[in-house]
Amino acid sequence: MKLKPVLQILLAFAIVAFGYLAYQSIMKPIKFGEIQKERYAKIVDQLQDIRKAQNAYKEVNKKYTGSFDTLISFIKTDSMPMIKSIGSLTDEQIEAGMTEREAVVKGFITRDTIMVSALETTFGNNYDIENLRYVPFTKEQSEFKMAAGVVVTGSNVTVQVFEAKVSNMVIFADIRDEYLDELKEENGNRIRINKYPGLKVGSLEEANNGAGNWE
Repeated sequence: MKLKPVLQILLAFAIVAFGYLAYQSIMKPIKFGEIQKERYAKIVDQLQDIRKAQNAYKEVNKKYTGSFDTLISFIKTDSMPMIKSIGSLTDEQIEAGMTEREAVVKGFITRDTIMVSALETTFGNNYDIENLRYVPFTKEQSEFKMAAGVVVTGSNVTVQVFEAKVSNMVIFADIRDEYLDELKEENGNRIRINKYPGLKVGSLEEANNGAGNWE
């Protein structure tokens, strides 16, 4: 009979511990999902900016680059052609249904090609282009892996391609131990459906027009 209070205390502790573990088993995946959503959103923005920079580089150089040094230097120091329209449609011309193209043909509007800063054209002058290479949320300033090349399509057309990516193991490196089970499940699900276990824009294996694997 003297053991009864002790057993009651132990049972109470067991109930609390079980409840905590059950709570954790429910909340951990939810918390990981919230962290993943926040980080993915920021990294997707960065990958979209890499795509913009690559497209600007290709417009001038007719190919992509696999070097962040080259890409960043281009955006910082080079220029891009921009078509400037001189003149505009009058109210009478608009009411008459004239298009801008017709106005150009008839000489009411002229167009001239001018050279504009690649940084201003692509992002605006206040954009921090130096950080383009770095993966957000990584303490050691991990860089995206980037490469460029060519692929030959089924119709024997040679297409310039690039790829920039970062794995989930890098994205969640600082919380890897805490959410290892959730991370393994996420990677496993992606691998089973033949998707890259992380975030990626472009492809070195197919001409996908710089599509992101989140699109």
